[in-house]
Amino acid sequence: MNVKVLKMKSMKRLIMVFVAVAGLALVAPGAQYEVDQSRSSVKWNGKKVTGEHYGTIGLKSGTLEVKNNTISAATMVMDMQAIVCEDLTDAGINARLVGHLKSDDFFSVEKFPVSSFLLTKVVKVAGNEYDFTGNLTIKGITHPVTFRATAVTEGDLLRSSGKIVVNRAKYDVKYGSGSFFSGLGDKMIYDDFTLDFSLVAKKK
Repeated sequence: MNVKVLKMKSMKRLIMVFVAVAGLALVAPGAQYEVDQSRSSVKWNGKKVTGEHYGTIGLKSGTLEVKNNTISAATMVMDMQAIVCEDLTDAGINARLVGHLKSDDFFSVEKFPVSSFLLTKVVKVAGNEYDFTGNLTIKGITHPVTFRATAVTEGDLLRSSGKIVVNRAKYDVKYGSGSFFSGLGDKMIYDDFTLDFSLVAKKK
């Protein structure tokens, strides 16, 4: 075998190694972060003709991945058993509202104890602002949602906050909804409610 052939084979091996390394770089995972539940929160707000109610929902778990200083993947799971109302000071009335929210009139918590969000797309807006799109699942029903939020890394921490507007009618939450019932008058509860989230995640 002549020297020219040997050189060509060596070159081919080098090219194959380079391609393999490049391929590994393309599929290599980014930095992984886990949400700190004690420092994170999800706040809900629902409005009706005669007023509003608000409180928190427990965050069961959350993981995020960062590539090129941008969140590239995220999964959040909310504990619907941990719905809290913050605006009603009377303990009895408060408990009745929370129980109603957990019932089949609203979120059917016994059947569907968790809700979840799975990120599918991220678009940078400006600075630390991004438009996030993902699949939100409530009561076993999944629909895409898009919302704007901030995200920034500080050492081993990732902080993100924003607001998601949810149309409950899409998730078969019918009680007091003008989308399902007519003639509700001042007993109508608006379909849109909001989820304000503030997340602190630590690098694994």
